[in-house]
Amino acid sequence: MTSAPDPNAGAPDGNDDVWKSQEMVAEWVARSEARERGRVEARKLLADLLPFELDDEFTFVDLGAGTGAASRVVLDRYPRARAVLGEYSPQMTAEGRRELSAYEGRFTYVELDLTKPEWPEPMPARADAVITSLSVHHLPDSRKRELFGEILDHLAPGGWYLNYDNVAAGDPVVESAWLRAGDRQDPEAAEMRRHRTPAEQLRYENHIRYMIPLQPQLELLRAAGFEGVDVYWKRLDTVIYGGRRPLSDGAPRSSSEA
Repeated sequence: MTSAPDPNAGAPDGNDDVWKSQEMVAEWVARSEARERGRVEARKLLADLLPFELDDEFTFVDLGAGTGAASRVVLDRYPRARAVLGEYSPQMTAEGRRELSAYEGRFTYVELDLTKPEWPEPMPARADAVITSLSVHHLPDSRKRELFGEILDHLAPGGWYLNYDNVAAGDPVVESAWLRAGDRQDPEAAEMRRHRTPAEQLRYENHIRYMIPLQPQLELLRAAGFEGVDVYWKRLDTVIYGGRRPLSDGAPRSSSEA
């Protein structure tokens, strides 16, 4: 896929101003409970899409994990699973450790900057699964491409990668329809959009800076080498997409393996 030139190239990305600000993170966390109520269905589906039996013991990696909202749902669904959460913000990590306290012994936080090509210890060299949640859209296209390749390299054969995220419309007619439906489902949304605080405006600009439509992201996954790439859930601008690392390098698969 050939990406258009990034008009923001060379400009500060604003991540430090948002995610390493105690005030910003505190405000974000204060509203997280209300946001998460609308994400329950999608998060449970993401957990169900993972190819494990409920009593399987496995390790998954959550990249850009924030406070661990996605990991908590997977840990609830699979009582013997273990999570390794990569997170960039010390403030989000501290909040995540508090919110994950009930899962003590089943999770580890690792300092990780998704904008850089790194896979630090104790992240497993071969993860059974990898998830991302509302973090990939913060990356420029070139980094999305690199990240998908890195994820594939660190997945066990047959391991799945699933991404729950926001996408851009790419079409003003579609965007208008998304906004119309969203405002009708949440009557306060339009009013809040018109009256953002400076902190909310900064988070919004950081939020949309590198957001791109869905189809180019699916192409990036396929180009990285994933199979079974699909959109597994979609609601307006929010999606779950993903795929798995092939079971072997080019070897034919039996019908039982498909």
